[in-house]
Amino acid sequence: MSTVSRTALALALAALSALALTACGPTGDDAAGGTGTPSATATATATAAPSPSGSASPAKSATPTAKPTKPGKPAPGASAPTDPDFDVFPCSTFDVTFTASLAEPTTSSYLLKITNKGTKACRVLGHPVVTFGALDGQATERGTAPGIEDAIRLEPGKSAYAGLMGGAVDGTGKTVDSIAMTMNTESDLAQTPLKASTPGLHVSSTKNSVTPWMDNAEDALSL
Repeated sequence: MSTVSRTALALALAALSALALTACGPTGDDAAGGTGTPSATATATATAAPSPSGSASPAKSATPTAKPTKPGKPAPGASAPTDPDFDVFPCSTFDVTFTASLAEPTTSSYLLKITNKGTKACRVLGHPVVTFGALDGQATERGTAPGIEDAIRLEPGKSAYAGLMGGAVDGTGKTVDSIAMTMNTESDLAQTPLKASTPGLHVSSTKNSVTPWMDNAEDALSL
């Protein structure tokens, strides 16, 4: 073999060796510590959308927020508590019976009595309005009547009392045999006066007086 041929052969072998080393050497990714092969599947990540101010908007909850519960409606037929006396009206002469009985002959005093003749309770207000037969005027009020909140609640069949004091027999008054009574209703309700016999009742222009209605006879006569 000639010298030229040997030289050409040597150069060819050197070139093949260089190519082999290059094919077996680490790739650029291997040299950097990478795998050299990109992942086939990308990891999905939730990226918050930027808000107008430049910061990320918070992610929405997967579970919807419960709405506040409205108060329930009352059951049908249910009603709010009310005053037990809200429908108890003042007693009138249409609701009661009336009597007068002599209590003290020397003072010509009478015990007045009313009784609820109805089927519902009523309120007994103030003083009775007492007139004397055919005479003008009426008995003056004696003592202070309770307010409407404390007025007597007169149940069916129950009674209330007032004391009527006659005037002294001094030759200035007159004697009547009957009186008429109407109830205080604090209204303009027209009533039919109830009459009672009062033999020997002496009517004086300044002495006749009547107490407010009370729930017992003793208090009515002692006021």
